[in-house]
Amino acid sequence: MARYIFITGGVVSSLGKGLMAASLAALLQARGYRVRIRKFDPYLNVDPGTMSPYQHGEVYVTDDGAETDLDLGHYERFTGVSAHQGDNITSGRIYRDIIAKERRGDYLGATVQVIPHVTDAIKQFAQADTDDLDFVLCEIGGTVGDIEGLPFIEALRQMRNELGRDNTCFVHVTLVPYIAAAGELKTKPTQHSVRELTGLGIQPDILLCRCEHPLPDSERAKIALFCNVRKEAVIPALDASSIYAVPLQYHHEGLDSEVLRHFHVTDAPTPDLARWDDIIDRYEHPEGEVTIGVVGKYVGLPDAYKSLNEALIHGGMANRVKVNIRWIDAEIFEGNEDDIAARLEPMHGILVPGGFGERGSEGKIASVRFARERNVPFFGICLGMQMACIESARAAGLEHASSTEFGETDEPVVGIITEWMSKEGLQQRSSEGDLGGTMRLGAYEARLVSNSRVSSIYGGAASISERHRHRYEVNSAYRDALEGDGLVFSGMSPDGLLPEIVERPDHPWFIGVQFHPELKSKPFDPHPLFAGFIEAALRQARLV
Repeated sequence: MARYIFITGGVVSSLGKGLMAASLAALLQARGYRVRIRKFDPYLNVDPGTMSPYQHGEVYVTDDGAETDLDLGHYERFTGVSAHQGDNITSGRIYRDIIAKERRGDYLGATVQVIPHVTDAIKQFAQADTDDLDFVLCEIGGTVGDIEGLPFIEALRQMRNELGRDNTCFVHVTLVPYIAAAGELKTKPTQHSVRELTGLGIQPDILLCRCEHPLPDSERAKIALFCNVRKEAVIPALDASSIYAVPLQYHHEGLDSEVLRHFHVTDAPTPDLARWDDIIDRYEHPEGEVTIGVVGKYVGLPDAYKSLNEALIHGGMANRVKVNIRWIDAEIFEGNEDDIAARLEPMHGILVPGGFGERGSEGKIASVRFARERNVPFFGICLGMQMACIESARAAGLEHASSTEFGETDEPVVGIITEWMSKEGLQQRSSEGDLGGTMRLGAYEARLVSNSRVSSIYGGAASISERHRHRYEVNSAYRDALEGDGLVFSGMSPDGLLPEIVERPDHPWFIGVQFHPELKSKPFDPHPLFAGFIEAALRQARLV
């Protein structure tokens, strides 16, 4: 039977519950245990797929096509365990399913209520497909006291009663703020947060205290006394130099040992943390550095490109170099050639990421042109690949080349996708359907040209599987025109209809991909495209 670790947060949001869950899972995994992490999101959206990146950060996509919370990216990056549809649930999805059952008459005339119907659905989600696991970590989004989170807290209270204290552990992440004027750390917010949680029927077993200054033993003892936990169960969590230092830091503070003690596990193997030591060594002791310009649309909020940011760092680890990321708003390049050169000339590599909508598109195209003409390593992802194809079409003489996403055009080099082949057969979508319904989501195969650069990057592989999230595709009817300009289609869908990868053989490093390789990159297994891109940027740095 799997043991359950429930992770809640108090006082304020953004305390790092997702990183804490991922780090604890990595520590348990390092001891040889099988783990899985799940995220409960209390908001009423069915999933984050239609939410603005400014509202919720990036949308993380799984192999099976789920659009999920960005915390699932942390889970995968730290554990290497692929997430799936069953690892992220929202209030919206729960209520949608319950109302559909009620309309069908599945409840046989019963009054449908939060208890037991909603709480039962939450418990079923938490316990589904856990037979082969040792630990299931469940992170509850939001902050204790939020009205929308109450059904989730109640469901966890019921699970403790049903499974027993020996099979459930509550970890509460809280804040111990430092008041500079008083020169003191204050424990009162933590006390109030724990009181709020106990008022809902849950006594936390472990407190993870986020703080900017070391937590003295006297303050740990005070928190333990007022919050009814052991002093050893009050774990300090200071800010770390990198998110990849967090597992080692939490292990040093005894988090994983305290969790195992709670479960009465006395024969746990010593954790093998060698790969985390290597990751930190590579991160903290680089042998060079490169500067990458990311020309995007949502650069005002780094979480909008969270996986991309981490994948670039992983590429740096693979080459033992520090990656300096410069976030550049694509709109500033529109109609200003001098600004383009001033901003991009210091860059050793240019990356145009994914996105939706017309805003900033001409600035992205201008960035592609700069990279092509100046022989600067270029990496286009999703929309970035589409912009590379439009730029190439214009260079080939199709001056009105554009995307139907941006309005009517005489040269639709990029258009909405309405049907494609998958392993399940022909997939069809209507351009008039729901926004989420017209997307190509999840892992799809791509066939690689044998003598291409990407084939070499992937170790000579003939086919690959990568994750997609997009509504528009490069129009393969323009393939001849684009290849005539030197842009080679080096990766295609198995049916040969959908372009997946383009590259320029006459360029030092120019690759565009329709998929999102950043979603599969990990610190201990950097994605080969990012490793290759940073390697090319390092060569560029040595030339300038």
